[in-house]
Amino acid sequence: MENITADNMTVENDTSGYDNQTLGVWTDHSVEYKVVSVCLVSLICGLGIVGNVMVILVVLTTKHMRTPTNCYLVSLAVADLMVLTAAGLPNITDALCGQWVYGYAGCLGITYFQYLGINASSCSITAFTVERYIAICHPIKAQFLCTLSRAKKIIMLVWALTSVYCVMWLFLSDTKKLAYDNVALLTCAYKVSRSHYLPIYFTDFTVFYVLPLMLATILYGLIARILFLNPLPSDPKGGSKKWKREASQGGRMISTSSSSSTTAASRRQVTKMLAVVVVLFALLWMPYRTLVVVNSFLDKAYLDTWFLLFCRLCIYLNSAINPVIYNAMSQKFRTAFKKLCHCGPQRLEKPPSYSVALTYSVIKETSNGESPDHFTTDMDDLRTQTDRYLPSGILTSAKKMKYEESSPSGMVVEA
Repeated sequence: MENITADNMTVENDTSGYDNQTLGVWTDHSVEYKVVSVCLVSLICGLGIVGNVMVILVVLTTKHMRTPTNCYLVSLAVADLMVLTAAGLPNITDALCGQWVYGYAGCLGITYFQYLGINASSCSITAFTVERYIAICHPIKAQFLCTLSRAKKIIMLVWALTSVYCVMWLFLSDTKKLAYDNVALLTCAYKVSRSHYLPIYFTDFTVFYVLPLMLATILYGLIARILFLNPLPSDPKGGSKKWKREASQGGRMISTSSSSSTTAASRRQVTKMLAVVVVLFALLWMPYRTLVVVNSFLDKAYLDTWFLLFCRLCIYLNSAINPVIYNAMSQKFRTAFKKLCHCGPQRLEKPPSYSVALTYSVIKETSNGESPDHFTTDMDDLRTQTDRYLPSGILTSAKKMKYEESSPSGMVVEA
């Protein structure tokens, strides 16, 4: 891993001896480079910061969004915010000023948070990949393993371990003064030489890029076999018709077929969304990773300014695009975003009236990947919505019938 705000990467250039020698004539970035760099980095980082803040807010403030998977997405959003602020914004000042302007403390802190954000994002992606695998391929175990409380503990462990791991960068980073023939510039570089840095880099590269992608490839392959090769109910129209027919006949059970169909579609949609996040992580980090690996074996490193800018923009885009993916592929996130921005309908569509109590399965289709914690919040939301729209007479009748009409395979939730 390299300091992605610096033009001259330490792997390619050993800066350990720059203090007492001149480096020729220094030339500033061209006007075209400054304009393109500042505009694109500002746009991507600005939108990314807003989007990731919105992800955090909608999950923390919306009860039914507090699921294990969404907790991992919050962790990923926090990590992406670190990357966008600690790597993206200093890149703007570097393009404008041509040197490091944040001093020694800024060098240590910004470098630390760069690596912390990058490594924590990789671990968060790995965590929700494993959670999806357990939830879909081992639904019985998921009832006990994929819970909200366990997800929070795993996230805390991920951040604790990555925080400790990244402490080494506080001892490897330092500011250096580069003496050119025409000017002396301050830069944020690394203390270690090229030969000492390579083992650290390749360890980081393997643990936080190669291994997570290999694991994700295997697990999503197993998930795809379950979701897309096994026969699952997938006809919402048929289930909807059956539900309406049972309702018109005075049925007291929500159609199992309709519920299973909705569950299957939801499982596929969530998995597709998370798979897209993983694929983009692999693709958008690939140019920069490949460049540094190649330069590690070259006598003279390839340091084209425009290509370095392209590599950095891909990194920033990876941290900024996830909220866009959630909005495009998740109806729940899309609705929550609209509600947060006050640009969508502010009240739910009125549900049909019922003259009987609503009955739900105790087992709750655990294969959909949602935890019992999430099931509880869903019931709370449904109870609130039912209280709002059902007439008081119906509510009283439903409460009286809640024990009389309960079936052996279900439990009654008070309306």
